[in-house]
Amino acid sequence: MRRVWRETAAYSVGLAALLAVVVTTSAGVGPVSIPASDVAAVILNAVAVPVGVELSGGGGGLLRVPTVRVQFHHPFAFQVSETKTVIVRTIRLPRILLAALVGTALAAAGTVMQGFFRNPMADPSIVGVSSGAAVGAVAAIVLPFALPFGLGLQGAAFLGGLIAGFTVYLIATRDGRTPTATLLLVGVAVQTLLSAAVSFLLLFSGRSMRRVVFWLMGHFQNAAWEEVIVVGAVVPPLVVGLSAYARDLNVLLLGEVDASALGVDVERSKRALLAVSAVLTGAAVAVSGVIGFVGLIVPHGVRLLVGPDHRVLLPTSALAGGSFLVAADTVARAGTVELPVGIVTAAAGAPFFLYLLRTREVYEL
Repeated sequence: MRRVWRETAAYSVGLAALLAVVVTTSAGVGPVSIPASDVAAVILNAVAVPVGVELSGGGGGLLRVPTVRVQFHHPFAFQVSETKTVIVRTIRLPRILLAALVGTALAAAGTVMQGFFRNPMADPSIVGVSSGAAVGAVAAIVLPFALPFGLGLQGAAFLGGLIAGFTVYLIATRDGRTPTATLLLVGVAVQTLLSAAVSFLLLFSGRSMRRVVFWLMGHFQNAAWEEVIVVGAVVPPLVVGLSAYARDLNVLLLGEVDASALGVDVERSKRALLAVSAVLTGAAVAVSGVIGFVGLIVPHGVRLLVGPDHRVLLPTSALAGGSFLVAADTVARAGTVELPVGIVTAAAGAPFFLYLLRTREVYEL
């Protein structure tokens, strides 16, 4: 056990350092090139440490509620131009951090799906969440007037993804049991049906066609701090929660019968793993569109480095997924014409996956 914790800590620290380097480098890339030292200075200048609390008296009347003001101290005061500060803080960092969170979510969900199904081809979209989110998003773009409760694009995508995943689970479950083979087949069937729904909606997209296609290929344009805060409040806790089921995933690789004999509540673990993976995937797709290959190839690449033990594989895959997607998005926006990041991940992921197939490493789950 101590060896596992040491390995997890060592790999996680190294990958966290890599993520920090990738984020700092990426924030300097763009029409206005900014040195990494200036980027680091801007980030450090934003660090604030609470040093005290100030209470001021409330208004008149019976209820005098005091106003609480937290006093912050900025320990760093590096000299950086206002222009560079605005570019890094307002434009680039929200996009980069959102890409890191989405990559983390997709890689963690992909790791869980491959272990859950004992299938090297499994990825976060296998239970229909990505397709459901696509239907919700396309409906929000093409038929915004038909959406209930004033849902926006991201809300419709997230809700569509969760409904699709929940539907797949309900159809595949009989007598309280959810066979993985049935779940896989139902997921494929529902994905096909939802893809047909997206194609049907595209017939009525008209002038919205370009926006729909661009969203379906994945992008981080117009990322805002509000999205980073919301996704940041969801993804890290859920990834930590998945780590609590790492042992169950290890045992499930032996088969459900053996896992049950070893004391694992198989059906409860299945429900938890599916639910958390669906929420992670839905949250990621809702803010970025459909981005392929991250949840497929990142777990395979990390598995070659750290081995198949999910206690190590889950946190390291999550960190590696963040770095991978930030790097891919940096390439997507580095040219004269910005590309959808899904094109870059597919162009980088497909050759790597073919290499794994050729060397047969991909089968060593």
